[in-house]
Amino acid sequence: MPIVDNLHISAFEPLRPPRQIKLRLALTDTVSQYVYDTRQVIRAILRREDPRLMLVIGPCSVHDPVAALEYAGRLREVASRYADRLFIMMRVYMEKPRTTIGWRGLLNDPRLDGSYDMNEGLYRARELLLRICALGLPTVTEMLDPISPHYISDVVTLAAIGARTVESQTHRALASGISMPVGYKNGTNGDILVAVQSFLSATHSHGFLGIDEDGMSCIVKTTGNPDGLVILRGSKAGPNYDAETIMHAEELMRSAGLMPAVMIDCSHANSGSDYTRQQHVWNSVIEQRQRHPNAVVGLMAESNLFEGKQSIPADLSQLRYGVSITDACVGWETTEQMLHDAYQAMKQ
Repeated sequence: MPIVDNLHISAFEPLRPPRQIKLRLALTDTVSQYVYDTRQVIRAILRREDPRLMLVIGPCSVHDPVAALEYAGRLREVASRYADRLFIMMRVYMEKPRTTIGWRGLLNDPRLDGSYDMNEGLYRARELLLRICALGLPTVTEMLDPISPHYISDVVTLAAIGARTVESQTHRALASGISMPVGYKNGTNGDILVAVQSFLSATHSHGFLGIDEDGMSCIVKTTGNPDGLVILRGSKAGPNYDAETIMHAEELMRSAGLMPAVMIDCSHANSGSDYTRQQHVWNSVIEQRQRHPNAVVGLMAESNLFEGKQSIPADLSQLRYGVSITDACVGWETTEQMLHDAYQAMKQ
């Protein structure tokens, strides 16, 4: 009999069940209350019950938990100082979709060497998120794999569905079941309607294949998630943070029966993939929002301890501390200025 199955599989490695990792890295009462409270803040902002501007800022992707914690400590101090006008959250992305190939994130390959020790990745991801929440800083991450949320979702305040997966039925069903608000990015081709449709789909109940707390395969049935927003990140054709596009997104959401709420991603295509332009986009959107109040409830930017990016060297000891290994980021000095500018603008 010819072999017709698993022809391209080199190994099946056991994955620790979510319950096991959660017992080792338990959610404390304090952190649980903090996550609940910060999710409620987002819901209030989306419903216009809280007038603060919601800001998501942090590394394009986390590869070094030590540097991420230093960044979190700095951001926490600024977030506390500006809390009366800004609701600041840290971007803690640990899963990265790739256009072709490349490093796929801390959760997938924590050692940066192609060993794909996801048991270690899941542990380190949860440990980092717990420590950031314990500092008193809300966390935001992209939900890329339908299994990983079982390990980390209880320590995440806001989830994102990316431009490459926003049309995926699997991710729409996933978003319908997670316990936090979700941001849906427009497609890489600039299509905003798919983000609105994804949000609308996630408000309804779904069923999909997944795992339970003990790692057993199961049918996951959801009730639907009513809390979300659309994230405009530009497209292959160029930026989409102009007033006309924001108004179009608002109209699409209203037509779908959704509360209009838009976040502008100042990186990616909105900055032409030039990290030095993020500050310009940031200030432009804030000025636009001041002149003509609209559906914009927040901004997102990619920031790190130091600006720019680096390739992963063969000798990992040569990695530069606090510098991105995926998209280029603005450095801390620029980050502080951007947050200060947003705070001053919110006076008005």
